[in-house]
Amino acid sequence: MAKQSPVLAVCFCVCWLGANASSQSPAPSSSPVVLHAARLLDVKAGKIVKPGEILIQGDRIVEAGASVKRPAGAEVIDLGDRTLMPGLIDAHIHLFLHPGAEDLQTVQESVPQRTITATLAARDDLMAGFTAERDMGTEGAGSADTAVRDAINSGQIPGPRLRISGNAVNILGGHEDAIGYNPAQNVLPNADYANNADELVAVIRQQFKEGADFIKIYETGADSVRDGKLVTPYQYTELQLEAAVKEAARLGKHVAVHATGEPGTLYAAQAGVVSIDHADQLSDETVRLMKEKQIFAVPTFTIFEYFAEHAATPQQGARERQMLVVKIQEFKKQVAAGVPMAVGSDVGPFPHGTQARELFLLVKYGMTPQAVLQADLVNGAKLLGWEKEIGSLEPGYLADIVAVPGDPLQDISAVQNVSFVMKGGVVYKK
Repeated sequence: MAKQSPVLAVCFCVCWLGANASSQSPAPSSSPVVLHAARLLDVKAGKIVKPGEILIQGDRIVEAGASVKRPAGAEVIDLGDRTLMPGLIDAHIHLFLHPGAEDLQTVQESVPQRTITATLAARDDLMAGFTAERDMGTEGAGSADTAVRDAINSGQIPGPRLRISGNAVNILGGHEDAIGYNPAQNVLPNADYANNADELVAVIRQQFKEGADFIKIYETGADSVRDGKLVTPYQYTELQLEAAVKEAARLGKHVAVHATGEPGTLYAAQAGVVSIDHADQLSDETVRLMKEKQIFAVPTFTIFEYFAEHAATPQQGARERQMLVVKIQEFKKQVAAGVPMAVGSDVGPFPHGTQARELFLLVKYGMTPQAVLQADLVNGAKLLGWEKEIGSLEPGYLADIVAVPGDPLQDISAVQNVSFVMKGGVVYKK
């Protein structure tokens, strides 16, 4: 897949910043704005409204439906044969990663260099229609995502609304430790160490001090498939994870886990995490608890597909394809069981701005387009803590709106061709 020219990327950001330097924040129009298109997605009802119109004042939606009032002086933007829908949500991203060896990015690239990469990635995701995202760890860049989030919020750079976690948390010798290098080199891990409950609490307090919105913990890994079944060691016990969840809850915040299989997924559900990301293998008891506690599974198919197609060796490719086969089988069971789903792609190791494929893959492997859109928009808003703010085209909601060709309820691939992007009443792509 072709990568965008770095020169063009820098020029885009410089021009954008120059155009907004006087205010340091792109402002919505002072006049009312009416968006008109052939269709509008009512995501909660799971239906298409024809035609579709949205009245926007400032950064909020005032009215949405087949027709809306057109106040005097309103600017009308006619988007023609397109569908208006809420801005997309990616609940599992890595702004500080790009295609290539993940471990070597930490070793070879400075945090300032990686922060520049993250700002360009945020722009690419926004231009692809993702107006809200959850960054699941800077992979060794510490709390640098705090600066990226704050720069977006202040209008210094374009990007989605962000929930950030800083570095993820990991045990010594765990899934994201620097394993396989000369020990004498003391290569740094891609996560913060915490080996027991007390250390978890200490790390969590430090991360919140540095600006994290939530905590991301590695609970399982490394993974293997034996006799057609996923096998993965857990990293923290249920009691250790519970200590982390309670410490985050003390400040009204949450813990999300990287957890691919049992028993780690069960421990995470018992502890009451907000999401189990990857969720390749869930036992019946884990499924029951996730449904009872409304813990979201975030499947991340796109990264598995990408790794299978871009493996360094034929042997690695065979292993990745085997993992994907197991994952698909388990996912179909989870869908049938009614596990709460949210949508996250794990973008970063594959190119930013291409992750709408995740919605396509979820349909390919067993969900309906309606269920996928509701998982992405309605459940995504809940997971990111912006329920009743984003994820639906309703009065009072933020004007985070995209337009796509065709009908996404009939052909989910429409979301891969976003032609219009508005965030908070500001048009970023038209």
